[in-house]
Amino acid sequence: QGQLVEFGGGLVQAGGSLRLSCAASGRAFEYYAMGWFRQAPGKEREFVAAISWSGGSTDYADSVKGRFTISRDNAKNTVSLQMNSLKPLDTAVYYCAARSGPYSDYADEYDYWGQGTQVTVSS
Repeated sequence: QGQLVEFGGGLVQAGGSLRLSCAASGRAFEYYAMGWFRQAPGKEREFVAAISWSGGSTDYADSVKGRFTISRDNAKNTVSLQMNSLKPLDTAVYYCAARSGPYSDYADEYDYWGQGTQVTVSS
């Protein structure tokens, strides 16, 4: 059974940066598209970024374009999310997800999920 574990969350001031990482195991995740989603209190889970299995294609939510960068290292079975110029609205639990097939903006289309890591941006 596949497993995803996120780490790197924490508390940061507005304008600061954080780097999230997701370690994958138990499956050949190098052939899976990977995504990052987030969920703020009282809100639905929303798409943040996704990357194809090869790393050659990426997609971002409009709210994070130009500030966040998704990347992957298939040799290490990891996917990362570099977050710059953070805003209080970025505060949420961030989840890593894997999908067998093309990447997607829809959470329901992902097969595996991590437990989430909290990101808090103070003003």
